[in-house]
Amino acid sequence: MADLTPTHDFPGIRIGQHSSSSEPFADYACGGCGATNQATGKDDVKALVQHYTDNHGPAHKRNGR
Repeated sequence: MADLTPTHDFPGIRIGQHSSSSEPFADYACGGCGATNQATGKDDVKALVQHYTDNHGPAHKRNGR
């Protein structure tokens, strides 16, 4: 399987869960400003996705940043 980890060369967000009994995880690399972050656990993953949506990837396109 390919490595889908976001990098500055291939920015984006990755969300996953290794098995149905494991904690979900997420990480991102923002192509607009270079920010990176990661989270583990349901609540932290939800917060990371919201933060990415509000401040990075899609937000850079909306706000021209």
